[in-house]
Amino acid sequence: MSNTKILVPLGLTNSLHHRLIITVRLLSTAGNRKNERIRQTRLESTKQEEEKDFRVFQIKGLNPRNKREQRKNDAPKMQPRYMNMKPDDDWTNVWPTASTFKWSAIPFPVRQGYTDNLSENENVTPGRYANTELLKIPNFLHLSPGHIKKHCQVLKDFCTPWPAGLETDELCDQHFPLTVKTRDYCFSSPSVADSRSRLVTVKLKLSDLRLDEHGEDKIKRLLGDKYDPETGEITLNTDRCPLKKQNYDYAMYLLTALYYEAKKVEPWELEKDEADIDKYSWERSQSKRNILKLVQQNEKEESLRERSEDDILSRDEIKSYASSVIELHNEGENYTTINNYKQSVLQLLNVKSQLT
Repeated sequence: MSNTKILVPLGLTNSLHHRLIITVRLLSTAGNRKNERIRQTRLESTKQEEEKDFRVFQIKGLNPRNKREQRKNDAPKMQPRYMNMKPDDDWTNVWPTASTFKWSAIPFPVRQGYTDNLSENENVTPGRYANTELLKIPNFLHLSPGHIKKHCQVLKDFCTPWPAGLETDELCDQHFPLTVKTRDYCFSSPSVADSRSRLVTVKLKLSDLRLDEHGEDKIKRLLGDKYDPETGEITLNTDRCPLKKQNYDYAMYLLTALYYEAKKVEPWELEKDEADIDKYSWERSQSKRNILKLVQQNEKEESLRERSEDDILSRDEIKSYASSVIELHNEGENYTTINNYKQSVLQLLNVKSQLT
């Protein structure tokens, strides 16, 4: 700061002289401060213009921070939720619904991903923190046993008791022999319609139709590959109509038509011979007629000769013979079938002594 001297008249007192010197010095100091502020403002404006053209990278910790910024950054941070969780916390309240993976709410360690080499992450599978691989896959943390128990308790009010007499699958099949299967598809798209949902599958045991031998043979021929001989099950798949309800009605129509068509007996069907039948039929076989004729010829008493065919065929030895003949024709010749046929014939030849 410069000192400026001013000449005053000799008549002034010493106090006035000192006041003038102090005033001049204050004016000089104020002028210097004003010039300093102007220069500082120009420097700051120039610096801002330079920063607009080129942004300077600020290295954290290189320059000293002011107290306000330091207090702001040094504020206490909240801990992850799993750090404050207790072992007896209700998991259904922590993860109530389906949600994307949140690393801060999982109280157990989870790892996902891989490392390319030994130097990456010390060759350790990445943990849960900031792991995008865990965000990609769906999780079932909302379907724990506790969640399912709560869901069941809520849905229990809308359910009815299970009907009595349907405790086993066999009883269910006995009372409800018809099985209908349909499909529904859910996906995110502009249209919720799916052409595959119109498919209807109807399954039924052939024995549940209670057809006679003629009806079973005829419906098997009408069904073709829709009948499984190993399981004895009829399977009808319908997908001709555009709607599920239409395909269901069409399947019921097919089943009804097959049933009544199988029970119908055409005149030409009576002309079928024993060779036209897939399986050997004892009722139409020549062996049945021969055994009846043989037994009736060997009867001595007229009262025994007048017995009906049902009485003769109900004998144990004739039933055994009929069973062995059917087994021999349907299963083919092997040691078991031939031996059974032999024993039944030997027993049948002694039928005279058993009748008397």
